Amino acid sequence: MPSIVKLDPAEKRRARSLWQVAFAHFLRDRLSMLALLTLLLLTVACIIAPPILEDTFGLNATRTAVTDRFQLPGTEGHLLGTDHLGRDQLIRILYGGRISLAIAYSASVLAVLIGVTLGLASGYYSGRIDDLITWLINTLNAIPPLFLLLVAAALWQPSAEVLILILAALGWIGTSRLVRGETLALKERDFVLAARAVGASNLRIALLHILPNILPLIIVTLTIIAGNLILTESGLSYLGVGVQPPTPTWGNMLTDSRSYFVTGIHLVVWPGIFILVTVLCFYLVGDGLRDALDPRRNRR
Repeated sequence: MPSIVKLDPAEKRRARSLWQVAFAHFLRDRLSMLALLTLLLLTVACIIAPPILEDTFGLNATRTAVTDRFQLPGTEGHLLGTDHLGRDQLIRILYGGRISLAIAYSASVLAVLIGVTLGLASGYYSGRIDDLITWLINTLNAIPPLFLLLVAAALWQPSAEVLILILAALGWIGTSRLVRGETLALKERDFVLAARAVGASNLRIALLHILPNILPLIIVTLTIIAGNLILTESGLSYLGVGVQPPTPTWGNMLTDSRSYFVTGIHLVVWPGIFILVTVLCFYLVGDGLRDALDPRRNRR
């Protein structure tokens, strides 16, 4: 009767894939898990809570009431108070979170897709393609990003959809440079040379052999870009070229409250807190993913 070979715990741990080890490591990172749960709860709340508040408590994001101006948080059914037009702050922040988070998620995904595509093409094919993409990156880097954003936002109507396209069109540069550098290093590795030797096409090598090896870098970059875009949207709203009122975003709510710093300090505090917490959570999730997806750390 053949004997059954049992693996000791150390051998079982070595047999796990990189993604399994990374997932287990990320689950043990309490701070990153708390940040991820906070982001998920905030996103779900912004999606489903406004209709519930409207139907249950009769709150409205656009209805004005001059007699209810500058109500303090917790008074007369307004959990976060009211603004200078008597509008409820809680439901406006939730509606604003829909726009701000949609901009962050959508623009960061589009920017990463553009950056990965151009970075892979530039690093793998080299030659004229690499020269053209590198020239484009260097040209855009020579112009201050804020200036480009201001020009683009001034040329088109700054709606949420247009702002997503503008931020994505200008936010891929850093990702492209990172992917290009990793691709240049990976395409000379033995496993790529072996795939080329057995007749694999360039597209197959790029997508099935190189891309999976830079996927951890892409995931971490995605979280960092999303956090940066929250701040970028707030900065554009502060300069008057972001999404325009009465459509609420955290950025334009914070901008509109500048004139009421004394009479309604809560108008400044709550949008600022939501921006701070969201950006911090994105960075903490990115930091946790970076540690979890680092093979050297996992090996240790």
